[in-house]
Amino acid sequence: MFVVRNLRRLTVPEFQHEFPLCSAIIQQVPKPELLYLAALFHDIAKGRGGDHSNLGANDARLFCRHHGLSEYDTEVVAWLVDKHLIMSSTSQRKDLSDPQVINDFAHQVGQKTRLDYLYLLTVADIRATSPTVWNAWKEALLNELYHATKAALARGLENPLLLQEQIEQTRDEVMRLLAGNDEDLMPIANHLARMNQDYMLRYSPLEIVRHLQAISNLTAAQLPLIQLHNTPERGGTEVFVHSPINDQLFAIVTYTLDQLGLTIVDARIISSNDGLAFDTYMILESDGSPITAGFRQHEIEQRLYQNISRLVPVTTNVRQHLPRQIKQFPIPTQVEFGEDQRTGRTVMEVISTDRPGLLSRIGMALNECGARLHNARVSTFGARAEDIFYITDRQNRALQDDAQRQCLRDRIREYLAL
Repeated sequence: MFVVRNLRRLTVPEFQHEFPLCSAIIQQVPKPELLYLAALFHDIAKGRGGDHSNLGANDARLFCRHHGLSEYDTEVVAWLVDKHLIMSSTSQRKDLSDPQVINDFAHQVGQKTRLDYLYLLTVADIRATSPTVWNAWKEALLNELYHATKAALARGLENPLLLQEQIEQTRDEVMRLLAGNDEDLMPIANHLARMNQDYMLRYSPLEIVRHLQAISNLTAAQLPLIQLHNTPERGGTEVFVHSPINDQLFAIVTYTLDQLGLTIVDARIISSNDGLAFDTYMILESDGSPITAGFRQHEIEQRLYQNISRLVPVTTNVRQHLPRQIKQFPIPTQVEFGEDQRTGRTVMEVISTDRPGLLSRIGMALNECGARLHNARVSTFGARAEDIFYITDRQNRALQDDAQRQCLRDRIREYLAL
């Protein structure tokens, strides 16, 4: 019923300022009643055993046919119930900068009308789960996925955007933005040449321009460089860390941010070909808001600079208090491994109870077991953390050694035990 309430609220003019994009879209969908039916049925099969989405879709299909809906409308409702989780999971668990991720999602959706329905249902569903689950970061991720998928559908599923094409578009846009400022284009071209494919995919042209402006005329003695930047369009505050590569860097940064009482919602771990880190962490205050106070930003920058410069040892001691509910209802830690076909790296998924210090403890385990982090996707669903790490060994090869994988399982379970 909360989901239905949230959908109706989008249609009320006096609340249009809350979610302008959703309010505009709901005015365009051909049959809002299909959306309300999907909202009523989306979780109806929970607790029955089996896949509740699939079971609920069957219930919705029978209901719609019994009440005289057309076969087309019936299938729209059933599809929404069956797929009501895919937009939230894709936005939070996958790399939206990868064209293949967008192309795959666009193929699942198939048409813009279904995308509109699914986007509205997803926003209403997440907001109905709990007041603490929804935040500006998740809204930004959903908006990014919606717009990217809309563009892919407009382009045509038979004509997807290719990886190299996106890289070239980013490169051209960076050169265009800086050429207008009478910049010397040779240093810019040199910078782009020393960066790998991940950098060109995961950072936007404007972010790359900010990097270039920050590191120009920077000497090695001035590293590490720490910069904070508020990004309202992404729903949080970015922490940019530019430093010589060190396998302890991720653990130190996440440990420091945990000690400062901050929530990490995303991490982009990118290395240049000449051994420098271009890492970005998206952070929020504990209440889900970005860091806006100048003194707070300065505190974060100074603490990170000191701890990275000194290579401060990371421990499992975190000052924050664990809520009683987390202690009473822990989620068993699971560590699973797979392979990323595009990069050839090992994908490690960690499911556990979300708590302060989680990422720094995983960083400790990676360091102790000789694994190197290249990328991370951080997702939380209430008290449940579902984080994905793209890792290799110290020679940048996929983890083939069973003993090394078992080391990671054992250490992570040990460090995340409540």
